[in-house]
Amino acid sequence: MNKTILSIIVVLLLLLGAYFILTSGDNGQVQNNNINQTETVIQGIDNSELIQDKNNILVAGSYQAYNPEKIALAESEKVVLFFHASWCPSCRAINTDIENNLNNIPAKLNILKVDYDKETELKKKYGVTYQHTFVQVDKDGNLIKKWSGGQTLSSIVSQVQ
Repeated sequence: MNKTILSIIVVLLLLLGAYFILTSGDNGQVQNNNINQTETVIQGIDNSELIQDKNNILVAGSYQAYNPEKIALAESEKVVLFFHASWCPSCRAINTDIENNLNNIPAKLNILKVDYDKETELKKKYGVTYQHTFVQVDKDGNLIKKWSGGQTLSSIVSQVQ
């Protein structure tokens, strides 16, 4: 009887561990917006929020991994740094919402996913003291606006200046 109970507990723990691993965020992967999207894929979006690429195809903004060189995108577009931690439930929730709504990122808005645990100098520069913080920057990396919280892509978009 004791071996049966122990076996059941071990199986349940293994299943729980597997579930946690499978649902614990993005494993460092960030989806990039597909530049070759067609208008039919972007149904329901206010087209004033979109731009057309050189092939006259409507495209939205982007969500991509942070790289210092990408700050230069703010020369002609808006850049928001998302300080994300893989262990943070709020970060995982908004990351999922962004990835599920890539086509709804407004044109000329680039959200750069910053690793909260690794980018200590960047956190110091912008006074970021906890994950799930967003920082809008200009082309020189100067802070325009900083905020925390929100659960959806639209909550980010509503804060951008």
